[in-house]
Amino acid sequence: MRQHAVPLDLTRVPLGERPLRRLPQLFAGLALYGLSIGAMVRAGLGISPWSVLNQGVERHTALSFGTVSALVGALVLLLWIPLKQRPAFGTAANVVVVAYASDAGLWLVPQDLGLAARAGLLLAGILVNGLAVAVYVGARLGPGPRDGLMTGLAARTGRSLRLVRTLIEVLVLAAGWLLGGSVGAGTVLYALAMGPVTQYFLPRFAYGRTPKDPPPPTFRRPRGPAGIRSRRLRTCEVSEL
Repeated sequence: MRQHAVPLDLTRVPLGERPLRRLPQLFAGLALYGLSIGAMVRAGLGISPWSVLNQGVERHTALSFGTVSALVGALVLLLWIPLKQRPAFGTAANVVVVAYASDAGLWLVPQDLGLAARAGLLLAGILVNGLAVAVYVGARLGPGPRDGLMTGLAARTGRSLRLVRTLIEVLVLAAGWLLGGSVGAGTVLYALAMGPVTQYFLPRFAYGRTPKDPPPPTFRRPRGPAGIRSRRLRTCEVSEL
């Protein structure tokens, strides 16, 4: 009989539940995310779709890149409302930790690298970026603004995170390009690869139940006398799991 995968539960879990297990995972994921962003910027072969969008909006306003980034993040948070998503501790930590970790990545990675080194840096950055998203989202302390949009849409539509993430990245990339943002080969690769990479790693880092760890079956004691009714009840309960 074909077994159906149990969907991941990525709803927020209260901060007080196993904080020594989940807080290090959250901060490690956010730090890796920021470092990988800095590495991809140093590669110089294409920025992420959201950065393309921010750059495109910047070209049509008098606002700085950082201000545009903050405003776009606020608008994304407004999209959480119909998806019934709420900001949490992880949402605030996302803004602070990623900002400092990105600067650290730019400081650690040298400039003026050769093309081969830059290509390797780009590929490693995309891989680590997808891993980082899975790590900090999997801590279930609240996703960042853009990741909350991903998980919220996936929950409401029933589609896979891979598909939802890829569609979001492609749409954002197209909007940024139409507004005049810079697009490189790395940007397209990032948009296409982030969904599958995140989907692959997320079940391995999601706190709580995963498709590989279904809950054990439970049996209710029948109210009637033992016999045929009891066996029928047990058979029905097991087949419904």
